Amino acid sequence: MAENLGKIGPPRGRPPELFPLFATADTLPGIGPKAQAALGQMGLERPRDLIFNLPASGTLRRRIDRVGDAVPPEIVTISVTVERHYPPSTRGRPWRVHCVDRHGGDLTLVFFHPRRDWIESQLPLGEQRIISGKVELFDGQAQIAHPDHILRPGAELPADFEPVYHLSAGLTQKTMTKATAAALERVPEVDEWIDPQVVAARGWPGFAQALQQAHQPRSQADLSPEHPARARLAYDEFLAHQMTLALVRRERRRIRGRPSKGDGRLRDLVLKNLPWPPTGAQSRAVTEIAADMASEFRMNRLLQGDVGAGKTLVAFLATLNAVESGGQAVLMAPTEILARQHGRALEPLARVAGIRLATLTGRDKGELRAQLLEDLAQARIDILVGTHAVFQKDVTFHDLRLAIIDEQHRFGVAQRLELSAKGDAPPDMLVMTATPIPRSLALTQYGDLDLTILDEKPPGRQPITTVMISDQRLEEVIVRLRAAIDGGARAYWVCPLVDESEVSDLTAAEARFEYLRAKFGEQVRLVHGQMHADQRDKSMADFADGTASILVATTVIEVGVDVPEATIMVIERAESFGLAQLHQLRGRVGRGQGASTCLLMYHPPLSETGAKRLTTLRDTEDGFRIAEVDLAMRGAGDVIGTAQSGLPRFQIGDLEHQAGLMALARNDARTLLEIDPDLQSKRGRAIRFLMWLMQQDQAIRLISVG
Repeated sequence: MAENLGKIGPPRGRPPELFPLFATADTLPGIGPKAQAALGQMGLERPRDLIFNLPASGTLRRRIDRVGDAVPPEIVTISVTVERHYPPSTRGRPWRVHCVDRHGGDLTLVFFHPRRDWIESQLPLGEQRIISGKVELFDGQAQIAHPDHILRPGAELPADFEPVYHLSAGLTQKTMTKATAAALERVPEVDEWIDPQVVAARGWPGFAQALQQAHQPRSQADLSPEHPARARLAYDEFLAHQMTLALVRRERRRIRGRPSKGDGRLRDLVLKNLPWPPTGAQSRAVTEIAADMASEFRMNRLLQGDVGAGKTLVAFLATLNAVESGGQAVLMAPTEILARQHGRALEPLARVAGIRLATLTGRDKGELRAQLLEDLAQARIDILVGTHAVFQKDVTFHDLRLAIIDEQHRFGVAQRLELSAKGDAPPDMLVMTATPIPRSLALTQYGDLDLTILDEKPPGRQPITTVMISDQRLEEVIVRLRAAIDGGARAYWVCPLVDESEVSDLTAAEARFEYLRAKFGEQVRLVHGQMHADQRDKSMADFADGTASILVATTVIEVGVDVPEATIMVIERAESFGLAQLHQLRGRVGRGQGASTCLLMYHPPLSETGAKRLTTLRDTEDGFRIAEVDLAMRGAGDVIGTAQSGLPRFQIGDLEHQAGLMALARNDARTLLEIDPDLQSKRGRAIRFLMWLMQQDQAIRLISVG
């Protein structure tokens, strides 16, 4: 959570009952400097971290009476008598100990490099010992190399199912198990922070009991995310996280904005000049945004919509609301191509409304830029479209009322907080995302924002026929493409994603460009991120006005490029792209009146995941369904891009499998804050305790302020 939360006021201290859990790891038995360093490499620095570091798997130990009952290789526990020691005859050979079970069955124990005094004291001749370890066959004889346990008769036997923890170099299971058990003894008695009705309905144990059960699984089923103990602990994490977002959201809502109540005259002018009316979803979104902007509190809203759902129109109508109120608006796009395209697309609408719209990117220099900045400061520009360059210090507005971020930067909560701290009266903020995000991730990443979803498409959008085809049929594709081009069609040809390097991808694009140029001549253009901006704009313009019929491109065209006449999308080596990226690329066609086609060219043989990705895309155009499949296949971090997203990393919670718990936690957090805003009730005080435990220290500063 961003440091500027600290401006709210000093935190109350961490409860003393938690001090033992927040001590250093070397206060635990068996943890010396080396083990402490090894734990640190795993991000486990305090006893608190160990209690939430649940077993990754388990070892089944079967108790047997006869050696002959073992089914090698399996882990068994058996009572034997030590009959004879065979010290190594030569250096490097193992020490062997011959034992027999109570029925005379033979078992050999094998040790490499043991100390004589240790092995003879552990396994004295003629005495009984309980041995537990993996039994294997060697030359037809049963043996156990380095048993896990050597116990005296009457000792407590190892559990039939033992937890197995992830380890790093320098740690053993024994060390980890002993340290974790000691950490669990430091867990204090706590009041319940989960709604009692939720606990009862789901059959969840209390917090301390859940930790004990999770660290002492009795079977493989106990390791499942659905097990009541694990589900409860995941919910604890989600609840603390959603409580933080709810507090941030409440604090944001306390930030006074300037009400922007437009009279609708400019919006009416634009709506009357559209080729068809807005969808119900667009109208709802416009109404929600206008209500937020009219409020005395600052707007923080996420506008989420599938490819082609019409977010840009909604955003533009929101900017007109700001202008009608006597202010200005800014629309920030992730790339120069998209910023200039937004500018070109919105310019005709701005003319209809009789207002001035300008575009500013890093390319604008010298007198042109200076004049533009002066016009902006003097309120001669109503709407500014640009890249992140619009946030540079020398860019000043006369009266900025609305900031719209076309969300490819994927700001996390902390970055949004920093942005909202700019200026004495920060503008209303609308964040747009073109990537459908599964609801569980939207709640996690954008839970501090109010959410508007565009779930309808404008009537002009055409369905897209999606076809999978092997790249061995390239010549057949060329023949069909020629027929379509001769009939007036325009086509994108997206080149393979070689790796994350634009240079490598460029090589593939240039090779395909030369090949298609040889086939189609001057009808082919190339666009990629390494081109000079003027050259890139020229290629795009030629394609947009029909001078060129084929545009060869890297994924620079993934988001927002809008040429309604383009009806064919060829994606080469489609299996190398992610599902969300393929969906975005396909969304570049089907934007006009003509029937559209997307060709997914793949290189056989397809892997299982590659086939699932392409068949999913072929079978549906529903971006939210595609996003759910993507999440299941790749995981939350990859879908959003954890490095940039501000997406929290949960130790126990699993967003892919426990999405329902996240939604439940969100509702629970918001409801509790409504009925107990200062968290002073018994449950409210328990929630404070949970947030300290889950290290949401920054958010605690937002409680009981004003």
